[in-house]
Amino acid sequence: MSRTIDELADVRTGDKGDTLILAVLPRSAEAAALLERELTAERVAAHYAPLVQGEVGRVVQPHLPGLVFTLPGALGGGVTGSPVLDGHGKALSYHLLSLEI
Repeated sequence: MSRTIDELADVRTGDKGDTLILAVLPRSAEAAALLERELTAERVAAHYAPLVQGEVGRVVQPHLPGLVFTLPGALGGGVTGSPVLDGHGKALSYHLLSLEI
């Protein structure tokens, strides 16, 4: 049975220059185990293609249940260099919430 990220976790975004940062915070230990196993950097990269320009990074947080992904080039130049309305990428967290695993 597939489930969306929205059913399992909360997602927060941040930015560093042109890189989108996604923090995935599972709502339960079961969700944390499932997300750690299924939510890979490759899967996130495919979900955000063609925005990503480079290799998506993934870090499993050692002292709390959570994953952090870095998506280089996803912000079209960053806050000061992009003409888009959402230069910080805050709305892009909702895109990850729709991913089925």
